[in-house]
Amino acid sequence: MKLPATVDRFEEVSQLAGPLHLAIGMFDGVHLGHMAVIESAVFSAARTGGVSAVLTFDPHPSQVFRPENPTRLLLPIRRKCGRLHAAGVDLVIRKNFDRAYASLEAADFAARLKAHLPLLQAVYVGENFRFGRARAGDVSLLLETGRAAGLDVISVPRLRLNGLPISSTRIREELQLGAIDRVNELLGYNYMAEGTVAEGAALGRTIGFPTMNLPWQPDCLPCFGVYSVRYRQAGQPDWIPAIANYGLRPTVTAGEPPLLEVHALEGDGVEPGKDIEVEWLHFLRAERKFNSIEALREQITADVEVAQRLLRDG
Repeated sequence: MKLPATVDRFEEVSQLAGPLHLAIGMFDGVHLGHMAVIESAVFSAARTGGVSAVLTFDPHPSQVFRPENPTRLLLPIRRKCGRLHAAGVDLVIRKNFDRAYASLEAADFAARLKAHLPLLQAVYVGENFRFGRARAGDVSLLLETGRAAGLDVISVPRLRLNGLPISSTRIREELQLGAIDRVNELLGYNYMAEGTVAEGAALGRTIGFPTMNLPWQPDCLPCFGVYSVRYRQAGQPDWIPAIANYGLRPTVTAGEPPLLEVHALEGDGVEPGKDIEVEWLHFLRAERKFNSIEALREQITADVEVAQRLLRDG
């Protein structure tokens, strides 16, 4: 099969060029802790002339078992697969997660994997990996059953930052607090929004700060507020400095969904209908309601000065 590739079923994996090195996990966010597991598979595959792969799951198990209160995800599945391939993964297996799959006995997990993927040579997981019915399986059981199935099992220790484990849960908490510098540090890359620029009411233009408006609503909402960002038109290499407000715009609207408004600090921005990517760099302040449009304009002027200073200071 032609690589890199993303497939939805084990049956689609065929005609691989060598032994399969498989990292397993949800990998929401594809953060630095995940990368320690994923890179182990990628490097081992490269060293042995094999194929690196990731087995991940969609939907998230919480959407199956507690749909009324699911885990809010950092990345949609499309972007997660994109980041996995960007990390050097040859093959992403995007396995449908449902109650039937969740009912698989943990003791049978390794043998079933080997049956579905005959060229599977090694499995890579984090040290806190759980699997099987009622999450009964752990790394010790995987080592035992993997050995019986003829598999190497590599358990990768959790990475820590300032003494605390790097985890998707920790990143979600930091994101909701507006700690975007810490979010980026834990991810190992800049948090990003993407979407199509929409027509707006042009209020920003009337007060001297025209914006590119993205009706962007991620699963895990960042803290509403003003951020130093950079953006680029999709498919273009150059990033342009900007500031952005993400939130409900309480000074000018009520009852509207969140909107990402991006004001370019250089150039004229991108016209409606074009796709852009926005990387979030620094949190400037929380969103708040102003008593007048003039007060809002004065605050945006101050925000721009702060963003420009951050840009100059690197």
